[in-house]
Amino acid sequence: MKTVERSFTLIVGAVDGKTRVDAYVAVNSEGLVSRALAGAKDTVILIDGVAAKRSRPVREGQTVEVRWTERCFEGVEPQDLPLQILYEDDDVLVIDKAQGMVVHPAAGNPDGTLVNALVYRYGASFARMDADDDRSEDDASSDDSDIPAPAIRPGIVHRLDKDTSGVMVVARNRQAHAALARQFKDRTTEKYYIAIVKGRMPSRRGRIVTGIRRDGEDRKRFTVCPEEEGKRAETQYLVLRQYDGYALLRIRILTGRTHQIRVHMQSIGHPVLGDSVYSRKDGSYPDASLMLHALQIRFDHPSNGGRVRFVAPMPPRFKAVLRSLSPLCSRPGDETMFLE
Repeated sequence: MKTVERSFTLIVGAVDGKTRVDAYVAVNSEGLVSRALAGAKDTVILIDGVAAKRSRPVREGQTVEVRWTERCFEGVEPQDLPLQILYEDDDVLVIDKAQGMVVHPAAGNPDGTLVNALVYRYGASFARMDADDDRSEDDASSDDSDIPAPAIRPGIVHRLDKDTSGVMVVARNRQAHAALARQFKDRTTEKYYIAIVKGRMPSRRGRIVTGIRRDGEDRKRFTVCPEEEGKRAETQYLVLRQYDGYALLRIRILTGRTHQIRVHMQSIGHPVLGDSVYSRKDGSYPDASLMLHALQIRFDHPSNGGRVRFVAPMPPRFKAVLRSLSPLCSRPGDETMFLE
């Protein structure tokens, strides 16, 4: 893995009121510099050649330069790892990511990742595919100032947590990467999950809108907060079937924040079964792994613009738990409404 020095410069145009430099750059850099990147601890911001804090307001006519370092996975070890392929063409690969697979190499996970598998499948040139592409925020972006700038992730335009299984789309070339990244940034993709949560849901449908920020006492956790104090996060859920003490939900996320579903469900008193970070071990299912699965994704195909839809079927670990539960009440077919 090597590092690549990057920079971006612009001249400030007309500004309406007091605008922070990080916010201005994020809006006017065509996706190259996100607000998270502008606020990373190793990023340097210069205004008219002088180092400035990310909160400093900008004025029309000023020159803003942003400098940062990216970690590029050139030389990542190719590994022949099993992948469950749902669809593949010259532009995209769609997989059903296995629970336990990490998406990209990082501290503590130098290999055995999806990126290792992709480099094996498509060759070493794939690792350098997006080295010159515009960066875009992904589902795990953060505004925290004490984290390093994110690494380049070959073909990766969104991610799933290690213990979340399900559908993921990977770009196979630069044009597809740019098109898909734009859709995720503009939130025109549709992402649906299924989850088994604890407790009896108060209503069949629900909507959770909060801010989400990193937990001040545990940097590995996130927590809800007022919208103005964190990143806005919106989650919608539908109860497919209510059981005695548990519920099967279909969940749509309108934003992609780190641990969003897990944090939101815990915040309303219905944590995801098997969540070791946001819930205690369950007495009835002490060995349960995280019951969260990315069921379906919809996006515009980067080549022809047609709307496409891919589904990763309900995994065996869900079926094993559901078979042991007793439904309180249900409508016929509810549990398969969105699982075809």
